[in-house]
Amino acid sequence: MRSLYQIISIFCCFFLGFCSGDNEIRNYPQPQQQNPTTETTATFKYLALGDSYTIGQSVCETCRFPEQLKVRLHSDIPNAMVNLQIIAQTGWTTTNLKNAINASNLATDFDLVTLLIGVNNQYQNKPFSLYEQEFPELLVKAIVLAKGNPANVIVVSIPDYRYTPYGNGLQNPETVSQQIDQYNAFAHDYCQQQNITFVDITGITRLGLENPSLVAQDGLHPSETAYSQFVVRIAPVAKSKLMD
Repeated sequence: MRSLYQIISIFCCFFLGFCSGDNEIRNYPQPQQQNPTTETTATFKYLALGDSYTIGQSVCETCRFPEQLKVRLHSDIPNAMVNLQIIAQTGWTTTNLKNAINASNLATDFDLVTLLIGVNNQYQNKPFSLYEQEFPELLVKAIVLAKGNPANVIVVSIPDYRYTPYGNGLQNPETVSQQIDQYNAFAHDYCQQQNITFVDITGITRLGLENPSLVAQDGLHPSETAYSQFVVRIAPVAKSKLMD
């Protein structure tokens, strides 16, 4: 009888040990599930100020340089969205642009502001002294709109319409280039003094007669192709500013 009790005891001990071991296996901690990484989207506000060269006279809406720049920045900056606002109209002088900005009740939190203005001062034979007075005033306004930060502003040089079929047909086309140079030299020097970025695209437009694809169908304004070349020069500078 004692042998039977011993056998039963041994069997029970073995069975309980086996069950205990089984429980330990089933109670091992499960590996933690990792949450997938979520990509954050950076949203930037871009304001383009100017005249026909900014609004894109004689080209499609997506062909003008601010729209092309927006698309390029979407591509160049990972997970970036750029909201574009344009204050520009064909024929505007510095005075017209000043008045439009004052009437627009714009926000002052733009991450990027471009300014391209002055050709209509020259074309309408306004005194050069008016540009000398109002260009700095516009630049102050641009800085205020760009969060008060001069580093967020890009001034773009004035294209030279002398190198278009229209400009080439004027009585003294060389005078146009000389005066455009005067305007651009003043803007460049003033920007340099104020530590504002100045991007020169004028040379691109001076190829318009030898490369007609750079001129729009109206024979006067830059084409989509020309604006694309503007963006090649502007985009790296704009990207650097937005990424800082």
